[in-house]
Amino acid sequence: MTEYVYALDHPHGLPPQDVAAIVGGKAAGLSVMATELGLPVPPGCVISTAACREYLNGSWPSELDGEIQDHIARVEGSVGRRFGDPADPLIVSVRSGAPVSMPGMMDTILNLGLNDATTDGLTALTGDRRFVDACRDRFTASYRDIVGADEVPDDPWEQLREAIEAVFRSWNSDRARSYRAQEGISDDLGTGVIVQTMVFGNRGADSATGVVFTRDPATGENSLYGDVMFDAQGEDVVAGTHQPEPIAALAERMPSIAEELSRYAATLEHHYADVCDIEFTIEQGRLWMLQTRIGKRSAQAAVRIAVEMAEDESFPLSRAEAVARTARYLSEPPTMAAYSTATSAAAAGLGASPGVVSGEIATTPEAAVTIAESGRDVILVRRQTSPEDVHAMARAVGILTSTGGLASHAAVVARGWGIPAVVGAAAVRIDGGLVSIGDQELTVGDVLTIDGGSGDVYVGAVATGAEMVPEAATLLGWAEELGIDIAKPTAPADSVAAKNATDPADAVGEPRAPEADDVTRALLIKGFAMPNDFAAAFFSSADEIVAVLDGMVADGVAELVGGMFQLTADGKALGSERMAADRERWGADEATAALDAFLPLDQQMKDVVTSWQMREFNGQQVINDHLDEAHDAAVLAKFVGLHGDAGPWVAALSDGLPRLGRYGDRLERAAAMVVDGDHRYIASPLVDSYHGVWFELHEDLILLAGRTRADEVSSGRA
Repeated sequence: MTEYVYALDHPHGLPPQDVAAIVGGKAAGLSVMATELGLPVPPGCVISTAACREYLNGSWPSELDGEIQDHIARVEGSVGRRFGDPADPLIVSVRSGAPVSMPGMMDTILNLGLNDATTDGLTALTGDRRFVDACRDRFTASYRDIVGADEVPDDPWEQLREAIEAVFRSWNSDRARSYRAQEGISDDLGTGVIVQTMVFGNRGADSATGVVFTRDPATGENSLYGDVMFDAQGEDVVAGTHQPEPIAALAERMPSIAEELSRYAATLEHHYADVCDIEFTIEQGRLWMLQTRIGKRSAQAAVRIAVEMAEDESFPLSRAEAVARTARYLSEPPTMAAYSTATSAAAAGLGASPGVVSGEIATTPEAAVTIAESGRDVILVRRQTSPEDVHAMARAVGILTSTGGLASHAAVVARGWGIPAVVGAAAVRIDGGLVSIGDQELTVGDVLTIDGGSGDVYVGAVATGAEMVPEAATLLGWAEELGIDIAKPTAPADSVAAKNATDPADAVGEPRAPEADDVTRALLIKGFAMPNDFAAAFFSSADEIVAVLDGMVADGVAELVGGMFQLTADGKALGSERMAADRERWGADEATAALDAFLPLDQQMKDVVTSWQMREFNGQQVINDHLDEAHDAAVLAKFVGLHGDAGPWVAALSDGLPRLGRYGDRLERAAAMVVDGDHRYIASPLVDSYHGVWFELHEDLILLAGRTRADEVSSGRA
């Protein structure tokens, strides 16, 4: 007979991956802590992935209710409380746990088992009505939201059954399916459901909850790294709705607990021979372990951790295993910034794209291209950038703007191309070819240095450099000694060469050869472009586009500059005439209304792109290294939600002006590529990405409304 429910301390006696397949990775980790390592885990049970699959296929296993009741009875015996007992109630959490980590994608319900009677009973036991009411309110809100019920049943057993079903169903939620699609996780696995005794981190000043890494995931430093919140429940830490304290605060307020947590962290590291990510709760001075898994870390941290563990004889990690574990980082070893300056920064903005570079000032795209083509480094300095600057941005070693934030055009494009950039440097003033910083006046050809990490701007050249992380050199030495080949890096998929060779003109949309008027409008919007840019935009071929562009050059409408096509003065006048005719055909009021309706969606788009390219780390905005699964999963869920709102709205624009329907086709293609796992299509400027199409649509709507981007920026609308 199939067994559907297991105690959390059940000794499976199987390889870890097999246990995870049966009960999910979270329960497998709890089992290791409870059985093999003897760490304090709240008693509970887990309903298997097999039960989830049967439920999703249309049936609740007939024996499942009985097994759940038997296991709850065992938990009751272990903790001395009874589920649903008004005098001494057992309160539980119901958590998901898939075989493959899917952080934040499925549902959790805390404080289950509370009703009027058990609320009174728990109040009598704790003497703290505030605490009990807070738990009841949280439970009621999450139950209604997750289960989809207007009211919470009074019967705890009914609550439990409906909560388990809701967690099963969350396996097929839109965000979970989208996450699996982009991560290549099978839809057939199902999730385990953990029913576990609640331990309360919100019982007062001697209670807390937190998340820690056993080592710093950014630097690899051998010390606990994470957050703790006192008098709070676990959801508060990961939800970002409350401000946690650094884990060092635990040693100040509860030194014995901090020491105990450090011992457990060391135990877990030695067991897994790797850095671990841990969730814990402290209830009235007692520490409980709620989850562990292998932790994500930066490239710099990965090589340092591997070396230190391999050199520690107490760790079961050999040098060969350390090299194998970090091989993907060693093909292009991580480096550390190594630069110095004898002068202080002349101005500061937002570090939008990391890197320290020096170059001559250029305040126009044309000047930037001229300097770059002469073989000299150039920094493009603008108030803000627009599509007309893109060809110059591609030739610049760095970008500096006096306005804009981390979601600005300059920031997004620079990060997509890996070009150092500082944005929003308000002390930088630009007037024609002159640049003023404080009392210093500079002109085209003078040299600036920008630090795209710190946001600092220096006058003159600053000595810069980069040094290989020393642990990477150690690992490369070990690889040579052991005869292990480290693959050489290949050209990235985002490279200009790769893009020029393979930019797609397939998938969604009806292929058609564009007419000269189509390309004229597109060049008016884009500013500069290469044939492949148009091929992607029109679902056409580069050969068809070149034929149209050659004809436009012959007619004096377009010209070739720096390897890219742009409109001549006559071409811009023609493009403006075409836009005016479109505005008259659509109606000026309708065009203005469309631009106004676009702005709330545009804010969502900026949030998605910025969150994909940047994330918060240690209280600072840093470049997203995509090692934080929960962060990326949340952003991808936002992206799916954005497209769900924006896709139909954009497609509907074609009712008023048919040519705008092409934007809907391009957005649909980009969204499909993202869901299929090609995340370049979120914001990379080297493919026809969602952000790139979106930016062009915005520019088009601005022109159709008879406005300019400068108007929109100055009014705070762009």
